[in-house]
Amino acid sequence: MSTRSVDPADRIGFWEEHNRRALVGLSCSSYSQQGLLATQRNVEMGGLRLADIAGNEHVIERTPRTCRSLPKDSVFVSLLTAGQAVFFHEGGCLTLQAGDLVLYDTRSPYLFGFPSPMRQLLVDIPRELFAARCASGEVVAPMLFGRASATEGALVSALGAVLGGWAAGHGCDDAVSTEATVLDLVRTLAGPAVDGHSVPPAALSQLAVAKDYVERHLADPGLSAGRVAEAIGVSARHLSRVFLPTGMGPARHILERRLARACADLADPRLRHLTIAEVAHRWGFASQAHFTRIFRSRFGRTPGESRPGRSGRRPVPE
Repeated sequence: MSTRSVDPADRIGFWEEHNRRALVGLSCSSYSQQGLLATQRNVEMGGLRLADIAGNEHVIERTPRTCRSLPKDSVFVSLLTAGQAVFFHEGGCLTLQAGDLVLYDTRSPYLFGFPSPMRQLLVDIPRELFAARCASGEVVAPMLFGRASATEGALVSALGAVLGGWAAGHGCDDAVSTEATVLDLVRTLAGPAVDGHSVPPAALSQLAVAKDYVERHLADPGLSAGRVAEAIGVSARHLSRVFLPTGMGPARHILERRLARACADLADPRLRHLTIAEVAHRWGFASQAHFTRIFRSRFGRTPGESRPGRSGRRPVPE
């Protein structure tokens, strides 16, 4: 859904009505001379709903009156992926930057303001599901995550990778597993704050964190299974158990992701200026010869033959 095709005078009402039906009742104000320019895509994720929202400068508010007239019994988990925001609530104000995650109760009034172009990935978790799978206590006040520690930052980053992939249409045949991963990550983040005791990360959340760490460090030639295990705080043996559901070990996963990224670069006409050696180096391979040997073993042709127009064969998809 987009407001761009709507008359500027009707955009606010259009946006409020759409959110009332698709997500939550709220009021909206725009401070841009262009009026509200916003898009929203809502997708199901098992028992969850994910809203991918982008827009220019605006404010949305869920007032006490709105909470009474349009009740909503959910916990929202909102990850700001671009822009800045302020979140006003009964107990004060939170200032958010890209990469921050805020968790809050839709039964309580709040105001979410965006002073610049923004994008957020918002997960709607029904309260019963949140209580059963994440934390049984009450979300008394909004909670901000992403800055307290490197571990917390890694969990938020992994959650963003899972949500971003789902919003982009990746993994749509595995809603149950994706839902479980999201709930495990939210449980690991919010459980200690809501229930007052530490929550050991489940295997699914550890796998998501490990995969996210791998994606962000593929260009590092020193990336290894041992490095990943150390980064997420587990033993190498435990990391191997975490990767069991994928059908491959962590070392093989690293290699497959490097090969997939390199293959995508070789197939991209915009990157034809890069030499084979540069592509290999870009994704952490120690030498062109090693890269060529591994690439040919995996795909049945050389990196040079994978470039458009070289062999007449289609490039291997990621």
